[in-house]
Amino acid sequence: MFDSYSGYRLLSRLITYLVLCFILGLLIGEIVWVLLLGTVVLLFWHYRQLSRLNFWLWRDRRLTPPNGRGSWEGVFNGIYRLQGKNRKRVSQLAFLLGRFRQGAEALPDAAVVLDAEHNIVWCNKLAQLLLGLVWPLDSGQRIDNLLRHPDFSNYLKKGSYQEPLELASPHSDSRILEIRIMGYGTGQFLLIARDITRVRQLESMRKDFVANVSHELKTPLTVLQGYLEMMQEMAEPGSPNIKAMDQMQQQTNRMRSMVEQLLVLSRIEDSTEINLEMTINMSHMMDVLREEAMALSQDEHELEFHCEASDLYGNELELRSACSNLISNAIRYTQPGGKVSVSWKSVASGAVFSVTDTGDGIAPQHIGRLTERFYRVDSARTRQKGGTGLGLAITKHALSHHQSELMISSDLGKGSTFSFLIPTSLLDSKE
Repeated sequence: MFDSYSGYRLLSRLITYLVLCFILGLLIGEIVWVLLLGTVVLLFWHYRQLSRLNFWLWRDRRLTPPNGRGSWEGVFNGIYRLQGKNRKRVSQLAFLLGRFRQGAEALPDAAVVLDAEHNIVWCNKLAQLLLGLVWPLDSGQRIDNLLRHPDFSNYLKKGSYQEPLELASPHSDSRILEIRIMGYGTGQFLLIARDITRVRQLESMRKDFVANVSHELKTPLTVLQGYLEMMQEMAEPGSPNIKAMDQMQQQTNRMRSMVEQLLVLSRIEDSTEINLEMTINMSHMMDVLREEAMALSQDEHELEFHCEASDLYGNELELRSACSNLISNAIRYTQPGGKVSVSWKSVASGAVFSVTDTGDGIAPQHIGRLTERFYRVDSARTRQKGGTGLGLAITKHALSHHQSELMISSDLGKGSTFSFLIPTSLLDSKE
């Protein structure tokens, strides 16, 4: 049924037919009329086959083609074969589409497929619950016409989807959604919406717990420290209790420093927005940082300060806390006689504050976790130096308020460099 016909075979049939007509014309003595009549018959026969093909393609419901003859047999069989291939491809595509939809329905997040114009192509059931979409009535509708939120509209117009967007659910203001958009296929986007209400509640509870506990610990620690100081003053010289009270005082001071840093960290985390219109005099701040560094070093290190960049806009207390933490860490973890260099200089994209030391350096596996709370590379050494493990966490959050992040580079046994870049938009152009 699926025999193919070559051009030579079809041509040979046509020549044979014309030769027979020519011979018949010779026999009756009317060659021209016989050839003309044979051509008309041939055209009529081809027209008949075209009519059968047209009826089968447009009106006949049967899948099998009519029985063709001659050259039309290959045409009918070829079309039937192509239809079979197309049905197989459609079946495969339908199977893949079904598997995709099953997988999308199994996702724990809302999924919406958008075209290049942000029109809805498809969505799963969870998208109908979280985003309020109605399928298939909303098919072809622009997503921002259904999710009428200014932040979401600006997010779409911006066209930069590296960072997720958080907004309230259309059904309930108490529910928080995290929306991500990513490229999908050719000229399509995949919108993923996740309910992060529980995560934000737990994070808020953690912040409140840390802030409340730190606040409640501050008063008894102050009382305890006061009585220890009084006992130290009343102790007789040479008493065996003096050493114990000194250690108690040292640990009390360490705990009090930790409580104060926890309160600072909680305050910085709660202040999601800061006033970026206040000008920070970096020359004055560098002078203050130099005095603090000299007091902490006690002439045991070589300190070098360099300031050549302009002033900036931001929160002076937060930025000073970030810079101070970086400098104090460099001094604590640099051996006596080592060098600590602090600089504030202009670059093409803004201004860079950097602290470089000649300490022991940090192994690569620790660098990514240094800004975690209470994370210590060497716990025993940190306690000996008086560290709390919160300084870099405070620095990280303070820098995030100034559109910056902490950059760390270190060579084990040679030293480390801690730096951050303040963008041009926060620099004072008047300088």
